[in-house]
Amino acid sequence: MTVGVGQHITRLRLWHLPLTSHTAYHMADGKTCDTVETVVIAIDTDAGLTGWGEVCPIPHYLPAYARGVAPALQELAPVILGGDPVGVGALMAKADAFLHGHVYAKSALDIALWDITGQAAGLPIHALMGGRRQDTLPLYHSITCVEPDEMARIAGEAKATGITQFQAKLGASGDWQTDVERLAKVREAVGRGPLVYGDGNCGATTLDAIRVGRGAAQLDVMLEQPCATLEDCARVQSATGLPMKLDELAHDTATLLEGHRLGIMDAVALKLSKFGGLSATRRARDLCLHLGAKMCIECTWGGDIVTAAALHLGAATPPNRVLNVCDLSGYVSPRLAPDAPTRADGRITPPDGPGLGIAIDQDCLGTPDLILD
Repeated sequence: MTVGVGQHITRLRLWHLPLTSHTAYHMADGKTCDTVETVVIAIDTDAGLTGWGEVCPIPHYLPAYARGVAPALQELAPVILGGDPVGVGALMAKADAFLHGHVYAKSALDIALWDITGQAAGLPIHALMGGRRQDTLPLYHSITCVEPDEMARIAGEAKATGITQFQAKLGASGDWQTDVERLAKVREAVGRGPLVYGDGNCGATTLDAIRVGRGAAQLDVMLEQPCATLEDCARVQSATGLPMKLDELAHDTATLLEGHRLGIMDAVALKLSKFGGLSATRRARDLCLHLGAKMCIECTWGGDIVTAAALHLGAATPPNRVLNVCDLSGYVSPRLAPDAPTRADGRITPPDGPGLGIAIDQDCLGTPDLILD
């Protein structure tokens, strides 16, 4: 379908849907990700197109709240309804001017607008973002923070499927020695070569993080976001000499620049909902290309919609700068799109259809919790 004059948004629908993890994810500082509510939106136009968006905040993890999405979009209704969905930047600029902040809620809106724009152009989103740079994308496997031997078993099973990058959650037991053992057992299970990194999820003191880093210094590992501030992460990096990946604290231009200045951004997680959707995350991606960081392009959590969106941005990024992506939808149920990508041989293939390139099974969603028209 081609873009026509007079295409406007006529309706927004919203659902709250529980996503259940296949295994409970235990993290530092008492954080757990088990069953989490995702927010799915559909934006309909008078040209007969429907764009899909999703955001799935994890409770007690970042300043975002699933039940905050609907009120934010209700506030934005005067901007959304009647707006031109094609040419995402213009409508998102109006949304930002009308309602400051609340970027996680706007993330779902931005994704849905890109879906419509791609459908209107008859092109996948990655084509609109510069073109597909690689056929498949590398995945990492996230390992819940449990007993070291069990983490090693999980790592070994994931390696057997072709995975070569392993994120080992740390800190749930509260003692640094067990975290060193976790990293050692995972490294032993996957052998030399694969990337192993220990994710502290901001829950460690500098003392404990330094002891973990020094204890694991001979294992060829990377640390991910051990502490709650950039300055403390920099102290850990300086004391251990290990490469570091930023995650929770990377959420805008200022934090990316500061992480780079402090020398703690060898890699960085670019999560769509933290930046405000595909548009803002693409700008962050471009800055990271300039700064030299490798990128994990993903989101906080979610299902098929947000996974597909992140894969499109990953596909349009230079391959040598994509550390990995994540098949978030592969960790949870239910699946919302039967035709959505799944992992194969440690990698995943982005969709090729127009827009997001996936077909949503609306029977899984039921009756909308909110309709704006």
